[in-house]
Amino acid sequence: MSSASSARVVIDLDVPGPTISRHLYGHFAEHLGRCIYGGFYVGEDSGLPNEGGIRLDVVEALRALNIPNLRWPGGCFADEYHWKDGIGPKADRPSMINTHWGNVEENNHFGTHEFLALCELLGADPYVNGNVGSGTVQEMSEWVEYLTRDGDSPMVRQRKANGRDEPWKVPFWGIGNETWGCGGNMRAEAYADLARRYATFCRDHGDNKLYKIAAGASDDDLNWTEALMKAISCLGCGRDPKNIFQAISFHYYTVAGTWENKGRATDFDLDDYYRTIIKAQDIERVIRGHSAVMDAYDPERKVGLVLDEWGTWWDVEPGTNPGFLYQQNAMRDALVASLHFDVFHRHADRLVMANIAQTVNVLQAMLLTDEDGGLVRTPTYHVFEMNKGHHDAVAVPVHVVEQPTPYELDGKAMELVSASASVKHGRALVSVSNLDPGASLDVVLDLRGADVREPVGRLLTASKPQSYNTTSDPAAVAPVPLTGLEPEPRGLRVTLPPHSFATVSVAV
Repeated sequence: MSSASSARVVIDLDVPGPTISRHLYGHFAEHLGRCIYGGFYVGEDSGLPNEGGIRLDVVEALRALNIPNLRWPGGCFADEYHWKDGIGPKADRPSMINTHWGNVEENNHFGTHEFLALCELLGADPYVNGNVGSGTVQEMSEWVEYLTRDGDSPMVRQRKANGRDEPWKVPFWGIGNETWGCGGNMRAEAYADLARRYATFCRDHGDNKLYKIAAGASDDDLNWTEALMKAISCLGCGRDPKNIFQAISFHYYTVAGTWENKGRATDFDLDDYYRTIIKAQDIERVIRGHSAVMDAYDPERKVGLVLDEWGTWWDVEPGTNPGFLYQQNAMRDALVASLHFDVFHRHADRLVMANIAQTVNVLQAMLLTDEDGGLVRTPTYHVFEMNKGHHDAVAVPVHVVEQPTPYELDGKAMELVSASASVKHGRALVSVSNLDPGASLDVVLDLRGADVREPVGRLLTASKPQSYNTTSDPAAVAPVPLTGLEPEPRGLRVTLPPHSFATVSVAV
């Protein structure tokens, strides 16, 4: 590989596109491993600073990301969770077995009230995933009432008896999870009928308007998406979709190996790196496919597409419980996140929400914690933080018109440059990744349609793609100022080191 290459990225600052919803930067917390217990929640008797058992250093670190929403309680766990077991005095809550994740006993000490308290501390909108697989329509309907109704009703009286007088604002509701698999092993048409039924009985109470999300496909199963669209619309009929559910989800994980042998998070070679980036870049094809199917039934794009589980999935760290899905998080994972966001921004007219899996101690986490009070911000955390300026900004077109020759492996091509941009409050934010693991990249940011000034750049890179953060070296992968931003007749020129992510903000 050469020591340097070049690229030119054209950015049309005066051509407004769709708004990039902040909810594309959403998060996911499942009762899985140490995400809830030992991550978010340590209990009121813990020696670690907490509020109602919620670990405050975790809250502080996540508040810096401006988390827009948090999905809970699953995942696969959602379809065996019965919410009434998680309310009332903790001593009276029945325990349960988490059959999906480690077969461990749950004491239900973290339940509905604790989750809503967490969301309030984070400043995040709650996204509650209901139980379709082993629950009932009545159970989910009563959960909505318990959380969001004011005045007087059986569920309201029960909520008040448990210490909460005022209803919560809970906008987002998932109608089951992975109903093609762990959520019931259903056929698409059978689930589509259930989704209509459950959504019908999940009511709006007062001014709390529900945004109901039907459980959608795995990866590129376009037949599943079409079955859900047929349940609320018709092909070529020219009518608006029925307002039964407002969005359809899908899940996409970056697994470079096989499900049986996914590979290690930090011990990998260059071919593993290339396969990972190729797999991550394929998310664009998958989103385009689902969007095309939805466009046929909903050309005005009134139904949203939600990617409520995404991220890297590696073999667990040696010596940890295989059912807890604890993995490290390297510079490679950060680049998977950065290129995902570039794709999300390009499809913001259809893609309205995304939730990385998961927030703490599980899969591609933001934070890794230990029982002694250690807390590590992962490389992925820093990508979320550096991209905050895209929240609710207006996307603008980005064209990589000159770039290095794509790398090919196993008959598949890997693009070496990824970029996106947006404008908000008089500033433009450009995100650009050099995905080449061995060569630096001389980039011209061809900024058109506005006079630009006051450039400020930040850089995230490391000595190698395998680098990661630990409690003993928490800043092995951390943002630094991006030096060498030079004016250029077309805009700005900058050199990015290998395997790096950068943001450049300019006044416009």
